Amino acid sequence: MRDAPESRPGADRDVASDPGTAPGPDRRPRRVAVDPAGPVLVEGPVETVLDDGTPVRSDRFAVAVCTCRRSRTYPWCDTSHRPRERQGQGPARRPAAPTPGSRTQAPEAPAPEPTTEAPAVTATGRGPAVAATGRGPALAQARGELSESVREALRTGSPPVYDPRSLLTADPWGEDLQLALYLLYELHYRGFDGVDDAREWDPDLLRLRQGLETRFLHALRAGVPAGRRSVEEVFAPLLVEPVDQSDSVSRHLETDGRLEQLREYAALRSLYHLKEADPHAWVIPRLTGRAKAGMVAIEYDEFGAGRAADIHARLFADLMEDLGLDPAYGRYLDHAPAPLLATVNLMSLFGLHRALRGALVGHFGYVEVTSSPGSRRLARAMRRCGAGPAAERFYAEHVEADAVHEQVVRREVIGGLLAAEPELEDDVVFGCAATILLEDRLADHLRESWARGVSALRLPLSGES
Repeated sequence: MRDAPESRPGADRDVASDPGTAPGPDRRPRRVAVDPAGPVLVEGPVETVLDDGTPVRSDRFAVAVCTCRRSRTYPWCDTSHRPRERQGQGPARRPAAPTPGSRTQAPEAPAPEPTTEAPAVTATGRGPAVAATGRGPALAQARGELSESVREALRTGSPPVYDPRSLLTADPWGEDLQLALYLLYELHYRGFDGVDDAREWDPDLLRLRQGLETRFLHALRAGVPAGRRSVEEVFAPLLVEPVDQSDSVSRHLETDGRLEQLREYAALRSLYHLKEADPHAWVIPRLTGRAKAGMVAIEYDEFGAGRAADIHARLFADLMEDLGLDPAYGRYLDHAPAPLLATVNLMSLFGLHRALRGALVGHFGYVEVTSSPGSRRLARAMRRCGAGPAAERFYAEHVEADAVHEQVVRREVIGGLLAAEPELEDDVVFGCAATILLEDRLADHLRESWARGVSALRLPLSGES
């Protein structure tokens, strides 16, 4: 099962509610967090009364209540407070101080001096050769014929050599295909140490990638539930916490997880979190109007709201240091099994194809809707195991941020996209359903490994402090 909230269909009730359905007395204190330049964050469920006396309820885990009255989804925050100044307060500002003990960002290196040298040409004559920067990770070890073919092609600068029939027989969920696809996708991010940057658009590598993607995409479509469903139907079960959380990875880590399991979990998730939000940025030029504005608003937060030290990828690197892990980008690629690689490959697949823009929005919607409850549990897990303040801060940051983002992504990004392109609803549903499928597979792998008392990684973390 997925490590995400489940619910009863129709349980998201952030609409005008029946006055006769007011909740019974609940004497447990509710936690309220006040952002002086933003919303009031309240543990849900929450019922507010509008100016006309209409009660409005949200059953969400954490509810961001608008205080500026500019929100188009009032009384819920949609980040509309940001573009303007609060009357008499000047520009809105983010809280200035990081959590005590958290890392600070080192000064950025100056940009390199421009060069007037003519570009070199590759030995294959395929275009300008861009010298390897050394900033990318090392190439991972191969796990089969296809990944060996990609690795050798990148290492030597030659075309990939493989039997085309292997594309038809390769396990779409297997280590070989998933690593081969990951290596090819990584050329569009930071590349690899010693690999010519021009290989990003090498036609032979792109042809191989197309074959791998076709196999992967077919397995995804075959794996999601059959039958046509609406966006409302696929997202409704994600909006309220389930009563039974026995199959939740974050719940296990919160209550019973060991520090070593938290380290494994962080090492695996680092393959995405160290480039957090990068795959989703590809969809921005493919959106218009409300969908584009909403997507940019969320991405602005993911990239630190203008503060380099608050970029979420930077916060995750700090988390890794607290856990005694190496925060270098791509450091744990050899450690990651296929179920983890598939979750990262999915967002790269959706992000790199304009035809799959609806699926990318569906994937992004799933991430934002389900993030807040899981992040709260993981923050508690870090605190219980004494992981450190930066480790706790990363997840605590996502509790608040994603409570706001959930409203924006559903109403503006998904709602805006379908208002402009209603024919993409099936793609949005597919993107969400495919993400659930892969998160379920990863959760199964983690829980089964830990239940047997073995590592969930392909290689041990021993030797790191």
